Amino acid sequence: MLAIQPLVRRLTEIMTRWRILLDPARNRYRPELHYMRGPGPKWHAKHQEHSA
Repeated sequence: MLAIQPLVRRLTEIMTRWRILLDPARNRYRPELHYMRGPGPKWHAKHQEHSA
């Protein structure tokens, strides 16, 4: 029974490190990459001149 404890502890350490490494890959949704704002007032002012 005592010989199993170091093995279990080592496996726990390995699994914890794998979780730390794989966690960023699991969370792929990054809303800041998809957030889009429309054109601002300077863009509208510049492009109204060309359309008129």
